[in-house]
Amino acid sequence: MGRMTIQIAPSILSADFCNLERDLNAIANADLVHVDVMDHHFVPNLTLGEPIVKRICEVSPLPVDVHLMIEDPDRWAPEFAKCGAQSVTFHMGATHAPVRLARQLRDMGCKACFAVRPAEPVEPLFDILDEFDMILIMTVEPGFGGQKFLANQMAKTRRLRDEITRRGLDTHIQVDGGVSRSTAHIVAEAGADVLVAGSAVYGADDIAAEIDLIRSNAQAAYRD
Repeated sequence: MGRMTIQIAPSILSADFCNLERDLNAIANADLVHVDVMDHHFVPNLTLGEPIVKRICEVSPLPVDVHLMIEDPDRWAPEFAKCGAQSVTFHMGATHAPVRLARQLRDMGCKACFAVRPAEPVEPLFDILDEFDMILIMTVEPGFGGQKFLANQMAKTRRLRDEITRRGLDTHIQVDGGVSRSTAHIVAEAGADVLVAGSAVYGADDIAAEIDLIRSNAQAAYRD
C-alpha cells in the first residue's frame, strides 16, 4: 500500500445555512464536503434530511461525505446514497447489520464507512474491516460542533492503522472533532488520512488558505 494523500473534508455544520451554496463554493480546494445528519434521537441535535442533502449533492463542487448520527441507519443510509452521496458513514451503536448495510451501500456505488464514538473500542471492527472503505474515529462526542479535541483517541487510531497496515488494506481512517491547524499533525501522525474540520475552516479569515494549511501540516506528519 503506497503513501496515502491527506484529504480535507470541511464540515458544513459550521457553515452559514442561509448561504450554504456560497459556503460550499468557498471550500472548493478541499477534497470532500462533510455533511452531518442528526435526528434529535441518536444525538441531541437536529440538522437536515434527504431533500437538503440531495440538493447539496447537486450543487457541491466536491464529493459529498454523509455522516449519519441517526437511529435505524439500516433503513435510512441507502436513501442518502440515492441522494448522490459518495460515501455514507453510520455508527457502531445504531446499526443492527453493519456488514449487510455496507454491502448494500457498495452495491449502490457508494462507499461504506463505520463510525466509532470516543467510548467505543475499534477492536470489534477488525474482523470486518475489509467490508468498509473508511473508519471514522470521533475525537469529540457526536452531536455538536466546536468541541475540544480528545487527544486520548489517538491510541485507538494507531491501533486501527496498525491493523490496516498489517493486513494490507486500503481502508481510510477519518478523524472528526476538534481538527485544526494545531491538531492536524497529531491525527496524521497517528495514521488518519481524512480530516474533518468545521469551525477551524469556516471560522478562518481565509477559508481556502486554512484548508491548505491544515492539509500541509497533516501531510508532513502522516504516518503510513
